[in-house]
Amino acid sequence: MAIYDELGVRRIINGNATLTRLGGSRLAPGVAEAMAEAGAAFVDLLELQRVVGAEIARLTDNEACYVSSGAAAALTQVTAACIAGTDPERRARLPYTDGLKNEVVIHRHTRVGYDFAIGMAGGRFVEIGGPSGTSPDELEVALSPRTAAMFYFPRGTADRGELPLETAAEICRARGVPVIVDAAAQLPPKSNLWEFTRRGADAVLFSGGKGLRGPQSTGLVLGRLDLVEGCLFHGPPFPFIGRGMKVGKEELCGLLAAVRWYLAQDETAEAAFWERSVAEVLQAFEDHPHVRASRAWPSEAGQPVARAALELDERALGRTRDEILALLRTGDPAIDLGEGPGSVIYVNPQTLEEGETALIVRRLREVLAPDG
Repeated sequence: MAIYDELGVRRIINGNATLTRLGGSRLAPGVAEAMAEAGAAFVDLLELQRVVGAEIARLTDNEACYVSSGAAAALTQVTAACIAGTDPERRARLPYTDGLKNEVVIHRHTRVGYDFAIGMAGGRFVEIGGPSGTSPDELEVALSPRTAAMFYFPRGTADRGELPLETAAEICRARGVPVIVDAAAQLPPKSNLWEFTRRGADAVLFSGGKGLRGPQSTGLVLGRLDLVEGCLFHGPPFPFIGRGMKVGKEELCGLLAAVRWYLAQDETAEAAFWERSVAEVLQAFEDHPHVRASRAWPSEAGQPVARAALELDERALGRTRDEILALLRTGDPAIDLGEGPGSVIYVNPQTLEEGETALIVRRLREVLAPDG
């Protein structure tokens, strides 16, 4: 960690989530070594992309795989593949898509800021449904000769009124429309690496720098070979929509190492560590007169990860929740925790290591004390 000391950059205990602004996650064992080894020689980058993709596809039981420069880049490149395929003239037109199949169907109530990346390739949204539900007929009506794809943004096991993936896939397949799932943060469980495509998705996208603990600047596109070939066609080194979405030889080999590591992990043991961390926080504040401690499930991204929820009596404490979070972020050690509804603070164990929960408890006690 001498590099951060030299630069004067504070290290942060991350009890929040695998957030990009905090660096995503810690690199899994073996990833940095694979990246350093890859950086010591020249290779044909497209050949390496294909070989690494084929190996990750084999490991995850998918037809094909493309390694992208993050999940947002994957959204843009797979959208380009759905709109323009591998047609050179259409590729050169993007993101100007008038006259092409450029409509993207999406559940209105599941839209997120990240879907901006779809529009970057020229996709135009057609919204269906609402929180109270979506009917198959709504999807049927939304599909047209101009439809390029349907995009799903799942939230773990939460039912938010969207059509079941299997239903949407069946309807879209009959019309020749691919279904793309953005599952950037949907690891764990590791089975999601193959379950979405088994359930009918034509491609599923993951971040490489969250649950996989690979390089932060990587992502995965898993699924149909033609869509993966489309991502290659629109990506670097070619000077078109994906030229700036570069993945180096170091990131390619680093993400492969991360996938191998992740698939070898004991999910039961990992979940047990998370539960112990949550229990440690809850026990520390179970008798606090101005804190209501409870176990929250699932995580902010709908993952099967418990969190400790601390609901604060701001009036009695004499500080707001946001003031307390700010004190934690600027303290020593610097700690970043999650914001819940109202006056709730979340402690997420997914990004913690042994001993860090105790440090969070100590600092929370300090800032919650009357003279803290």
